Amino acid sequence: EEWALAAKGWGTEINLVPRQDEAVAEDFKAGKCDGISVSGMRGRQFNSFTGSLDAIGAIPDLKLAVKVMQGLASPTFSKYMVNGRYEVVGVIPVGDAYLLVNDRSINTVAKAAGKKIAVLDYDEAQKIMVQQVGAQAVSADVTNFGAKFNNHQVDIIGAPAAAFKPLELQKGLGTKGAIVNYPILQVTGNIIIRPDKFPAGFGQKSREWVSGQLPRAFTILGKMKADIPQKYWMDVPAADKPGYQKLMRESRINLTQRGVYDKRMMKLLWQFRCKQDAKNFECGLQDENYK
Repeated sequence: EEWALAAKGWGTEINLVPRQDEAVAEDFKAGKCDGISVSGMRGRQFNSFTGSLDAIGAIPDLKLAVKVMQGLASPTFSKYMVNGRYEVVGVIPVGDAYLLVNDRSINTVAKAAGKKIAVLDYDEAQKIMVQQVGAQAVSADVTNFGAKFNNHQVDIIGAPAAAFKPLELQKGLGTKGAIVNYPILQVTGNIIIRPDKFPAGFGQKSREWVSGQLPRAFTILGKMKADIPQKYWMDVPAADKPGYQKLMRESRINLTQRGVYDKRMMKLLWQFRCKQDAKNFECGLQDENYK
């Protein structure tokens, strides 16, 4: 709503239509609306560059996510924001995604084998990764994955801290479950428009405005994580972390080779990670330094 209000100042009247389902992407494609706000995974079909921000392990923490998103609002990246008839006019953080397990004994990747994991229908990456760990994929969407976990139809889900309270995920965790305190990816939101329906220059103004809201979003998301009772968190032993990092990196490279993730974004995020921590093992490797 604040965004729509700001848009008035750029000479654009925006009529917001609240929708719970993500089928809104189909309506957008069919030209029934001029813009949408959807998850980055859902938005990937409209722009693979911004749609790859949520690549597995590509942005290790929310602080870096905000830095990356602020960088993307620079006019330097405006050409990457337009893809055919579509333009991304805002990228917002929804937070680190964590794995929630209904039993604390599922504390290694090997133990996830044979378990049921909810995967979002439209995200190829999730399906492929679940296959790789030998788990069973159970089809879900954003409106029902929480209920599937709470009703014990699945053993594992991935979700940001922001989903914990509204989806009442403590029901699925019960007394034996846990949230694995190791971010696997960044959940993002995209505002996407048909630029021909908006005044020239609208996209850049919008991206800069959204970028200005990011520090506030960072604070709100941090509080949502802090509000989750401590008893639910399960820490990953420091000795196991490099192994997980390597595993996620291999998955990410594999998915990029398959065309799921965008090479330009993967290279950019590799550069951001190595700027943040130059001593990291991956910084001497060139696999993600795509040409």
